[in-house]
Amino acid sequence: MIVMLLEKVPLRLRGELTRWLIEPRSGVFVGHVNAMVRERLWEKCCNARGAGGVVQLWSMNNEQHFAMRMSGETSRQIVELEGLQLIRIPLAPGENVDEEIDTPPDMDKKP
Repeated sequence: MIVMLLEKVPLRLRGELTRWLIEPRSGVFVGHVNAMVRERLWEKCCNARGAGGVVQLWSMNNEQHFAMRMSGETSRQIVELEGLQLIRIPLAPGENVDEEIDTPPDMDKKP
């Protein structure tokens, strides 16, 4: 199984991917291809993405049962931690990690 997510890429690239994968939602492609086709689709997307970004996830025999990679300007980043691939959402400019999270008033009370 393979999943590809395309962000802000040329329409012709999305059209080319529909030859190999289905597009259940705009920019989301799913299918089942062999490793050689997966690599060639990755190369095609990396070369034709323009200013956009590409994320590819595929089944693999590891702890998570999948692997992923990203190229270009994506809204997330891959972080490897102790052999696991995790996703980090970068802060927007001016956003502060230490800002207090608003909680509903009744959540502050202990039972």
